[in-house]
Amino acid sequence: MESAFQVDLRGVVDLLSRHLYSSPRVYVRELLQNAVDAITARRVDDPVAPARVELTVDNGGGLLKVHDTGIGLTEQEVHTLLATIGRSSKRDELGFARHEFLGQFGIGLLSGFLVADEIEVETRSVTGGHTVRWTGLADGRYRVERAAAERDEPGTTVTLRPRADAGEWVSERTVTELATLYGSLLPVEVRVNGRRISGDGPPWQAAHPTPDARRAALIDHGRELFGFTAFDVVDLSVPEAGLTGVAFVLPSPANPTVRAAHRVYLKRMLLAESAEGLLPEWAFFARCVVDAGELRPTASREALYEDDLLEHTRTALGARLREWLVTLAETDPARLRGFLRLHHLGVKALALHDDDMLRLVDRWLEFETSDGPMTLAQFRMRHPQGRYTSGVDEFRQLSGVAGAQGVGLINAGYVYDADILERLHRIDPEARLDRLDPAELATRLSPVDPATELAARPFLVAAAGALDGLGCEVVLRDFDPASLPALYLTSRAAQHQAELREARENSDALWADVLGAIENVVATDRPRLVLNHRNPLVRRIVALPDPALAGTAVEALYGMALLHGHHPLRAADTAALNRSFLGLLDWAVLGRE
Repeated sequence: MESAFQVDLRGVVDLLSRHLYSSPRVYVRELLQNAVDAITARRVDDPVAPARVELTVDNGGGLLKVHDTGIGLTEQEVHTLLATIGRSSKRDELGFARHEFLGQFGIGLLSGFLVADEIEVETRSVTGGHTVRWTGLADGRYRVERAAAERDEPGTTVTLRPRADAGEWVSERTVTELATLYGSLLPVEVRVNGRRISGDGPPWQAAHPTPDARRAALIDHGRELFGFTAFDVVDLSVPEAGLTGVAFVLPSPANPTVRAAHRVYLKRMLLAESAEGLLPEWAFFARCVVDAGELRPTASREALYEDDLLEHTRTALGARLREWLVTLAETDPARLRGFLRLHHLGVKALALHDDDMLRLVDRWLEFETSDGPMTLAQFRMRHPQGRYTSGVDEFRQLSGVAGAQGVGLINAGYVYDADILERLHRIDPEARLDRLDPAELATRLSPVDPATELAARPFLVAAAGALDGLGCEVVLRDFDPASLPALYLTSRAAQHQAELREARENSDALWADVLGAIENVVATDRPRLVLNHRNPLVRRIVALPDPALAGTAVEALYGMALLHGHHPLRAADTAALNRSFLGLLDWAVLGRE
């Protein structure tokens, strides 16, 4: 036995009109949409038919009327279309090709119930017949009757009688602002109380005497829309999506974690002021204004429907921005450098999977190096066997020492940098930049002469005893810069051991045994505290006759080296630092007594 669904029409009306849309203001857009679609349908058979939409606000009576010169409806079509929620002439046997119209879902008229409890439609079809009046109520009831007066020409007039609490939404000022917002680019004449609000089409298609004049006009348009003076303007076009428009490049750094919002029109009607997902994520440095003819909106017409065409459009727009960057590198390098200073993150992100962008980064983007800021191409030319660090703190600790030993060092501690360096071989097979192991640097530091090392043997024994419990070795070297007394160096293997040890100490008995077994099979490789014999303070400490005092001083140098290198302090390290501070303070006080 088959039965039809029983629908609470009042509940459906409430659901669609009050919860589908994010704000009551969209009712103006939906009424404009229906009017423009009706005109479009009429012009299929009569290309010279009038194309006008008149919005009349009766401030005294509180009525809003929207009149169009469209195709109109017969009485049968009124029953079929206006009384059936979800039925649309744009996508059934009564209508035309779906892509020619703005609306697709047959629910646009219901948005009028956001501000009114009663909607009246008077319509006359181009096919003849009398003028029909349809009156719909928010509780789900409606009636259809012959209008008291015949219309002189085909078309439709929609009349809203606003509720008492919605009067502001149908005031002349509000209706003018909303009609201008949504309909300023529409290809038909739109007027509000006789004042024309539809513009002359998209600004990017307007004629200008020179390219510079066009660019200046577009920058002014971007300033009006987004509130900033664009660094540059990029023309956009995706024929498959019927899309044209422009991208405005931000004049200041953008937050890459915040999704960019764009202004999107659909067949000249504003779809969204803050649409997301139009550009690839890496292109967060641009804001777009586009008009698309083939992209699909969601049912509420406040966002784009995610489908294959939108994905293709996103890729095509990303390719256009990439092309703009490559052209900028070839024609205006100074301007490109200015752009990279602002938006290097987006370019780096693109360089991870695009060889042309990788070449641009290699040639134009400056990195922090031990020799000062320079591009990767310049660095490789100066240091064919250069190294990089994957941490900012590690670079700051080692750059001065590495530079003094003739080892070129790049700071790759920022986002994307290390991955970019690993990809350089794709554009230059000879490019080889390896990550610096701090233990490797210790082998480049000059040893002290044999006589000095022999004289320092008692000190080194005392120093080794002081740091043995902390898992650190002590070596004496002679290196620049002389202002640095001590350097804490740990290899990646030693770091791995330290992490295992810390995890074992913080685990329960079972996991402690497992981690202990893993730690035992790892080759012994301890961190080193490298003391610089060129430093005057270190030479005085080495010459101390008191082994206990020398050990205390070494503990202090150990703690200082950890802090200088921004290394994490274990509980034992903190205790040693406190102990050495108190010991030296006690020695200083006793020395004055």
